[in-house]
Amino acid sequence: MILKPAAEDYRIIGHYLGKITIGLGLIMAVPLAVASGYSEFAPAVDYLISMAITLFFGVVLAGVCRTGKDLSTGHAMCVAALSWIVAMFFSAIPLYLSGHYRSYLDSCFEAMSGFATTGLSLVNNLDHMAYSHNLWRHLTMFIGGQGIVVIALTFLFRGTAGAFRIYVGEARDEKILPNVINTARFIWFVSVVYMILGTAALSISAVAGGLPAGKAIFDSICVFIAAWDTGGFTPQSQSILFYHNFSFEMITVVIMFLGAINFALHYVVWTGNRRELYLNIETTTLFISMVVALSITAWGFAGNGICLGPGAFFRKVFYQLISGHTGTGYSTVYPVQFVNEWGPLAMLGITMAMAIGGSMCSTTGAIKLLRLGIIYKAVRQDIKKLLLPESTVLVQKFHHIRDIILQDRHVRLSAIIMFSYMGLYLVGTIITMFYGYSLSEAAFESVSAAANVGLSCGITSPSMPVVLKVTYIIQMWAGRLEFIAIFALGGMIVAALKGKK
Repeated sequence: MILKPAAEDYRIIGHYLGKITIGLGLIMAVPLAVASGYSEFAPAVDYLISMAITLFFGVVLAGVCRTGKDLSTGHAMCVAALSWIVAMFFSAIPLYLSGHYRSYLDSCFEAMSGFATTGLSLVNNLDHMAYSHNLWRHLTMFIGGQGIVVIALTFLFRGTAGAFRIYVGEARDEKILPNVINTARFIWFVSVVYMILGTAALSISAVAGGLPAGKAIFDSICVFIAAWDTGGFTPQSQSILFYHNFSFEMITVVIMFLGAINFALHYVVWTGNRRELYLNIETTTLFISMVVALSITAWGFAGNGICLGPGAFFRKVFYQLISGHTGTGYSTVYPVQFVNEWGPLAMLGITMAMAIGGSMCSTTGAIKLLRLGIIYKAVRQDIKKLLLPESTVLVQKFHHIRDIILQDRHVRLSAIIMFSYMGLYLVGTIITMFYGYSLSEAAFESVSAAANVGLSCGITSPSMPVVLKVTYIIQMWAGRLEFIAIFALGGMIVAALKGKK
């Protein structure tokens, strides 16, 4: 028998959702300060209005639902799932007020793309967008990459047992340090350190490439944020192609790789254990999957009769593949080139890379390398069992920070998430094909949205059907949260509608 949620359950969820909303409202002070610094008066008003609405809602919700009770696992999962929807609606307000979006739905699409670190965009006239609005687009990626709830863990929650439950609900199930609050703060510390180093390197490269110092620094901050958080937004409509700068591209490749690495792996490497880089199951799986995807893509180009030199191959092919595999979405080609020059087989190679994604507990999305490695280990174990005598006791291990004995629960959870992603990819592909796109185009765009990548073959645009916009918003949301929190939210809704008191 399903029990109907009590009023206290709703109060607990509402209270913590209100706290997270307050945190989001306070962060809007950053683009407000930038607007003031650049004398952007109209955008400053946009953020004053947006902050007022967001803070009002957050304070009222947290106050009306005030409770001293901690979060249970079910509550935490619902808070995690709902916080991304709430953040999308409020963060879209200043974007819509900017005048660069056809509708509020388009600005919601942009906000979800930012928080989910996807990078698909419906912005109009991006090249003339105000600095403050452009920074806000990228700041949503910085927030989403670290995790909306990580902000609350860092600044708002003080030692609650439910904090880790929300952390898990946001698709981060590894504690780097014994205390989850310290784990969240370590994530911020790593991000800030890399931000200083990465922004400096990008700024030097951009200035050397001919950009004025002021624009070079601003663009470098934005590009770093989106590369580190494997997001894909850029201040320019042509993405990384705008800069025509090889050293700039190389630096972004390094940042994309760093963003796709597990924060726990960052921690052990920072503390001196560099051997983990080549022992870890995620890094070995990344190398193998990159080789396979690159081989398929190169085969596709060869079949099209296109021959590229080493430099052109890196910039036109390898860069997109790295960008897709890490879930970043940066591009040095135009979207239509995927269809006109790459062809179905080469697009299949990069679609596979996007579908796999990067590491667990990183800023990337998709199935993830650890799950793929675990499923491979499980298949290998089953094959060994068939070949060895029945009396043989077979113990399969995998190395992820430490040696771990492979158990059924590892395989079961990995398989559930993998098949959930495949289902999400498939549904998006079918809906996109309904609007007349080919299988390769539809699969490319669907996987890019659901895996939180952001590369586009030209389908995503302000003029695309409303159904596709809503479909991709749902895909970005579900893909970023990795389903478990959404399943929990769905269960609570069913219980509220059909449960017994």
